[in-house]
Amino acid sequence: MAATKLNSPDSNQEASIKTVPVDGNDNYCAMCDSVDENMNKNSENVSEICKFYDGKNILITGATGFLGKILVEKLLRCCPGVENLYLLVRQKKGKDIYTRMEEIFEDPVFSRLKEEVPKFRHKVVVVPADCEAAGLGLTLIDRQMLTEKVNIIFHSAATVKFDEHLRAALVTNVRAPLHLLRLARDMKKLDVLMHISTAYSNSHLPQIEERFYPCDADCEQLHQMIDKLSDSEINDILPTVLGPWPNTYTFTKALAEKELRINAGGMPIGIFRPAIVISTDKEPLKGWLDNMYGPTGVVVGSATGMLRTVQCDEQVSADIVPVDSVVNCLMVAACSVHNAYKESSPPLEPPIFNYVSSVENRITWGDFVLHNMSRLHHTPFSDAIWFISLWLTKSALMNKINIFFLHLIPAVLVDGLALCLGRKPKMLKVYKKIHKFSSVLSYFCTREIIFRNEKTQELWEKTSEVDKKLYPFSMAEINWDEYFDEYLAGIRRYLFKESDDTLPQARIKWKRLYYLHQIARFIFLGMAIYVLWSTLSLVW
Repeated sequence: MAATKLNSPDSNQEASIKTVPVDGNDNYCAMCDSVDENMNKNSENVSEICKFYDGKNILITGATGFLGKILVEKLLRCCPGVENLYLLVRQKKGKDIYTRMEEIFEDPVFSRLKEEVPKFRHKVVVVPADCEAAGLGLTLIDRQMLTEKVNIIFHSAATVKFDEHLRAALVTNVRAPLHLLRLARDMKKLDVLMHISTAYSNSHLPQIEERFYPCDADCEQLHQMIDKLSDSEINDILPTVLGPWPNTYTFTKALAEKELRINAGGMPIGIFRPAIVISTDKEPLKGWLDNMYGPTGVVVGSATGMLRTVQCDEQVSADIVPVDSVVNCLMVAACSVHNAYKESSPPLEPPIFNYVSSVENRITWGDFVLHNMSRLHHTPFSDAIWFISLWLTKSALMNKINIFFLHLIPAVLVDGLALCLGRKPKMLKVYKKIHKFSSVLSYFCTREIIFRNEKTQELWEKTSEVDKKLYPFSMAEINWDEYFDEYLAGIRRYLFKESDDTLPQARIKWKRLYYLHQIARFIFLGMAIYVLWSTLSLVW
């Protein structure tokens, strides 16, 4: 199977797709068109970023992922001069790559693109590939095509599971970038390769700057050792392999950075480190997201009444960043890295950009929880089974006590009732998954990390006023109150697929759950007083 454009007859896909109503955001794309029209009239209106992407062929890995979707949408909508996007996509769950892409383009996040650029498919080339395979699983024909045409690479593909097995994490997060680097080395017109890492690649350190840090692991030796061991044997030696890193995700991301540094060989490479990426701020839809990773899982769990305790320090910074701001910064950084390598004294090693919120617009985990809890009465979830009651504690012991009383006892009671009614018990299994998720997250919610991002701030300062409007990424300009209004609405709309028409009924249910919660509290308090009184009576 060779690379094929989506609008090509060979793809066996229909060209037309139903258009979805567009959210009423500011029309940034129209501004792009206006800028293009005035480029020759007024040099002050020239978008340097749009100009950089004019005529470029762009290779993207991870285009089917959360960040990848926004990157694809932004490039197609706001960079009209882009030649083609080459998307490396693999078959999944029995679906071929073209079916997968067409299903992805049905996501509401592409509704605005369909409205403003209805023929966007003419620029999308889907390339069958597999980032876990040697040589990225490319055919010789596709490889030759990419090496001859591609100018820009965005490597977004990764496994983001914190507890991913080391074997799988190494293949996806370390081997894949190196395979891509070998491909890039053969590209005749390469301008820049942007590798998307994470701000937490060195999360075991108290301070993280925009530079490389030591990683003692030897990639080749590690691969050879892993290939000889079974999965269970790998798990046995995992703590020794990880060293100070808390999980396989951060470890493999750090190792990938090290390997790119060693093997860069003067190539125009940039490393982009976003913090915790969650829903969009403004583009192309407010509050859009497609996953429940990280803090969104906490919001969903607590808002539905399932999650009642989390090990978390309320005073620790919540380094969350909107995905559209992340993509804007990434696109501007790519232009900056390209320009840096064109200079007479190019960088000695790949530049690094930390994209975080705590430096310019800090909020804490306590703020994050309060922002969301205070809005739930207005934007409740129809699927809620209980009123929200979330306990944050930085004590591991206290959290375990809370888990016993607030999670396990209710789960046993509900499962016992289910058995009596002849139904399958499931609450204990659900809580097992919740505890696994929250225990992984607690590491990042109980440690304060001081980030430095002078290079990213300098990038913003050097960006023209025109491009600051087209590609806004300054975290200082984020209004958290407005952002969280849309964040909860987005979870409800895009994850739970609940229309705003269901809000009145959901609010009625929310009030009922509140009263039930208060009654349960008084009953529990009364029982506690009774037990205490009975115990004291026996003693006295």
